[in-house]
Amino acid sequence: RYKQAAESIDRMPREDRDTWPASAEVDVPRPASTLPTVTLQEMIVAFRDVVARAAMFGHHHVQRERLSVRARMTDVLAAVENGGFVEFLKLFKPEEGRMGVTVTFVAILELVREGLIDLVQTETYGPLHVRAAQAPRLRLVEGASPVDTGPIESGPIEPDTVESDEDNR
Repeated sequence: RYKQAAESIDRMPREDRDTWPASAEVDVPRPASTLPTVTLQEMIVAFRDVVARAAMFGHHHVQRERLSVRARMTDVLAAVENGGFVEFLKLFKPEEGRMGVTVTFVAILELVREGLIDLVQTETYGPLHVRAAQAPRLRLVEGASPVDTGPIESGPIEPDTVESDEDNR
């Protein structure tokens, strides 16, 4: 039985023995097209587009700028040294970017904390103005003698001035 099946299959036509696939290329003539003329100006515009796209994929190299809070504090003090008011916004240099604006803001906070400048606002939600402090503020330090030297920013509370619940009974 197997032998008959094999002979029957062998009698069937086979590709690459009895038949071969046809391969023919058809040469279709293409119509001649006229290419548009390109001016130098159009090429420059196209080149600018390519450069702009290439810049989007370029690596950005970040370099830290040396910005010192102490140096910026000196700059702010120099701006307000004449005794007049300076607009808060005029103390910032936007061209220095986010880092420069942040350093200036921290410098202003430090100067306010140290009592060297005053921030003034004439109306609610109005613009801020900065001026040199009118009177230097001194802080009370533990162990110091209680002498009136001007407005006190903060300091420890003296134990004899605090009333306890036992004194009120």
